[in-house]
Amino acid sequence: MNAIVALCHFCELHGPRTLFCTEVLHAPLPQGAGSGDGPGRGEQAEEEEGGIQMSSRVRAHSPAEGASAESSSPGPKKSDMCEGCRSLAAGHPGYISHDKETSIKYVSHQHPNHPQLFSIVRQACVRSLSCEVCPGREGPIFFGDEQHGFVFSHTFFIKDSLARGFQRWYSVIAIMMDRIYLINSWPFLLGKIRGIIDELQGKALKVFEAEQFGCPQRAQRMNTAFTPFLHQRNGNAARSLTSLTNDDSLWACLHTSFAWLLKACGSRLTEKLLEGAPTEDTLVQMEQLADLEEESESWGNSEAEEEEKTPVLPEGAEGRELTKCPADSSLLSDCGNWQPRKLSVFKSLRHMRQVLGAPSFRTLAWHVLMGNQVIWKSRDADLVHSAFEVLRTMLPVGCVRIIPYSSQYEEAYRCNFLGLGPHVQIPPHVLASEFAVVVEVHTAARSSLHPAGCEDEQSLSKHEFVVTSGSAVAADRAGPTILSKVEAALTNQNLSVDVVDQCLVCLKEEWMKGCTWKLLSPLTALTPRDTGGS
Repeated sequence: MNAIVALCHFCELHGPRTLFCTEVLHAPLPQGAGSGDGPGRGEQAEEEEGGIQMSSRVRAHSPAEGASAESSSPGPKKSDMCEGCRSLAAGHPGYISHDKETSIKYVSHQHPNHPQLFSIVRQACVRSLSCEVCPGREGPIFFGDEQHGFVFSHTFFIKDSLARGFQRWYSVIAIMMDRIYLINSWPFLLGKIRGIIDELQGKALKVFEAEQFGCPQRAQRMNTAFTPFLHQRNGNAARSLTSLTNDDSLWACLHTSFAWLLKACGSRLTEKLLEGAPTEDTLVQMEQLADLEEESESWGNSEAEEEEKTPVLPEGAEGRELTKCPADSSLLSDCGNWQPRKLSVFKSLRHMRQVLGAPSFRTLAWHVLMGNQVIWKSRDADLVHSAFEVLRTMLPVGCVRIIPYSSQYEEAYRCNFLGLGPHVQIPPHVLASEFAVVVEVHTAARSSLHPAGCEDEQSLSKHEFVVTSGSAVAADRAGPTILSKVEAALTNQNLSVDVVDQCLVCLKEEWMKGCTWKLLSPLTALTPRDTGGS
């Protein structure tokens, strides 16, 4: 989890201070974080817990090193810190944990080394111990903004026999930029941080009770003559947290707890890809795939039975080719796994609209969506294949029946996309019918008819496309609502080709569900009077 967990303290002398913070590093360690332990001068204590290798490195710096580190550190100066404001001793490089599973390092210091992170943590510390508090000044609260991050803060008190009111004010904060992630982690963070706080309060309570038993401070203060508070607190008012809890390994334990908290909180919430119900096209493709598997199994069984005999091909199988489909096969899934042999001439529906022109494309799209027969006549079979590949995206998979390139006309019940050679005769009743549209591809008189720069555009510039239909009224009709939506998506230049493809998928699903509802609505509207008769 990309977050920072910090322990803060409200010092009576210096105000809100950051005592200890743990951050996540995905990059190499900063210069001051446990680098360059001199042999024989440092101590290392390593242990593994929960897949994390814990390392504690302490080294003695020379005066020059300490001066340079102090001058480059974004934290407060040594003169502005007291025992209550300081966690790690001077020259302590911090604690480091190596997560072997994810190669992530958890580094703990008194202050973050990065100036921007230091500013964010400092502001969160001040707000958590001043204005952003719960009623009673103890408990969890959430605050933050997009610029300075979002903060989960839990304030609490630690018993101290020498402090004013016999207690000191602390807070544990978790800072991250993802507001939703932090809110979703609220129950987890609240439970774990509450456990850390309970442990600190339990240790401090034992020390407080022992000190009160040996030298009760309440009675001593009542018997002492009144002096100004500023004069009183010049004594031993500032005490470190290790002194309050009587635990010399407190910061190492806090580093372990904070590192585990960051790792566990980042692992408990994972992103999952949720897939909805399969589309109608997916269901049809699954059915076609199942039919093909059954057909291949039947062929395999027949070949096994007639191993010694000459294999007999299924009827019509010898006519299956890449560029020509037999007349006995009309469905795309039946008439060959034909694919364009070259790169697509038409790249998309938007490209086809630009080549044909808006009026001709609207006429062609109207007939495609109405289920009429679309006939392309051209010498170039690849161009016809490319046109069908583009036009079929407007229809559901189950409504597409293609004969890619035939030497004779096929009836509309056999296919709604038909590719023909330029010399194939079309029956007169088809040419005069309003249920068919013919796209004739001729050689352009001038190559500048469709000027373009790329190679594909240059190949299209050699052709002229003429779209004709038996009924001139068909082009003037409003057409289905989906046609207007398709044209709106194609004319919107802010949408990429991939986005337009997804729009077509959504429009087809909406269209098919609307058609299903229209088919079912007359049945649901029947009343007993309608069905009973009289």
